Amino acid sequence: MSQKDNIIKDLGMTQDGLKTALAVRESYHSGEPVCVPDDPSRILLPEYLINTGLDLGEFDDPLPLAMMATRDPESPMALAAATRMSPKSSGNKLVAGVFGLVGEKTRHPLVKRAVALVSENDFSPKAIAFVRGKASQFIVQTREQYSAALKQNLRSLLEGDIEPRVFVREFFELTEAGNLRSDVRQRLITSLLLAESVRPGIKFLMLENFYRLPIPTRKGIVSSVSSAPVSSHIEILKEELRWIISPERQAQVAQAQSVNKTQSAKNTKTNIVH
Repeated sequence: MSQKDNIIKDLGMTQDGLKTALAVRESYHSGEPVCVPDDPSRILLPEYLINTGLDLGEFDDPLPLAMMATRDPESPMALAAATRMSPKSSGNKLVAGVFGLVGEKTRHPLVKRAVALVSENDFSPKAIAFVRGKASQFIVQTREQYSAALKQNLRSLLEGDIEPRVFVREFFELTEAGNLRSDVRQRLITSLLLAESVRPGIKFLMLENFYRLPIPTRKGIVSSVSSAPVSSHIEILKEELRWIISPERQAQVAQAQSVNKTQSAKNTKTNIVH
């Protein structure tokens, strides 16, 4: 370990943690989900962050936790990250300062209140445990609400009470916001694609959002559709999937994401200047 690495570690952070924080920021910019270390098939869930007995490797460093607590668009994930970070701030002025910045910069009122409560109580174990308990309850309640909304939307779709494009948009919003496990999301999407009761137009709308899924989830869906019994609409889906995963299409998606990333960086720079 270099002298520079030792200095960073003495400050309560690590060089690997810094790299992980930058990778997390990149995930948010690109719209890719943050995944479990060394397992890109599993999306990092709030429950993993709340579970202090679970070794999350570089994600246990204060910097990636601070990044998630401030940048994650969903309050359960941001709150879980702030909760996991809180005990690391005790007795460390630098980490405590970063923790205070999380409370100032986060977009989530619940995270602001959690940071304030822990800080005002001088990072006492009792205050940290109280916040962790409340965060756990909030995560469970939020997931139940997202799941209920997802089921209701599916019923509305089958009954013709919701527009297909609205259903697809909300499907991805709810599954992402609810931090649905990758395997569950894969089964849901595969079931919708193979169901004869679901109109082909809806299936193509689902495939328009294929790029939003983790790569292992995409591979699982492609495998399931490829092995499905032969029928006219399944053959059309197979052809569409072949185009989606083709090098030409992948190049188009990568170019579009690069343009979005550049525009996002310009907007960030403009906001800083003004």
